[in-house]
Amino acid sequence: MACVLTEDMTEVAFPPVRAVVFDMDGLMFNTEVVFNASGTELLRRRGKSPHPELFLRMMGRRAPDAFAVMMELMELTEPYEVLKQESESIFFEMLDEIVAPMPGLFTLLDRIEAAGLPKGVATSSTRKYLGDMLARFDLTHRFDVTLGAEDVTHGKPDPEIYLTAARRLDIDPAAMMVLEDSEAGTRAAAAAGAQIISVPHEHCSGHDYSMAVAVASRLDDPVVLNRIGPECSE
Repeated sequence: MACVLTEDMTEVAFPPVRAVVFDMDGLMFNTEVVFNASGTELLRRRGKSPHPELFLRMMGRRAPDAFAVMMELMELTEPYEVLKQESESIFFEMLDEIVAPMPGLFTLLDRIEAAGLPKGVATSSTRKYLGDMLARFDLTHRFDVTLGAEDVTHGKPDPEIYLTAARRLDIDPAAMMVLEDSEAGTRAAAAAGAQIISVPHEHCSGHDYSMAVAVASRLDDPVVLNRIGPECSE
């Protein structure tokens, strides 16, 4: 067995990691900054300011579910399709000036590849957006499996997307390390039985990560890298 060192410095045994699956928004790229800015602008145009819990509750969910939260909390009556189209227009106007890889991403990818482990992406965003984001940073060829919103019936926090990723990688979910920034994604991976490591950022500090096996400060945190490297003794 390999070991994870928890926050209280105790070792917990798990099967050796045989594959690594990444969430995307807020985990691989700083796009949560753009989502929050575009959502704030969408509401400003309607004379509203975001509810304190709005973006926390939207994070990690597929667009229909996220906008349902916004419509309820912000008392918006316009159709989902109208809000989504305008929001996307604002988002892509802001994206080029803001988007960047999250700290440690390329170090971690290199480490996983050196270990010969397959990699995947499992995002609540659409396949087209997923493809565009990976291509933007020349990452498309570095992933063996990519899953978007259209690939599942139920979005996060339902475990379907991570169970699907495990099937496509042909591994037991218990041998799959999942990296997530949101509570919804963490719950999805935990429910799938994966080895979930949460990597919070400034926009999700209020989320509950108690179901994760560990919480990392960034993608190249030792708590992540050590799971890719040599196994510790039982």
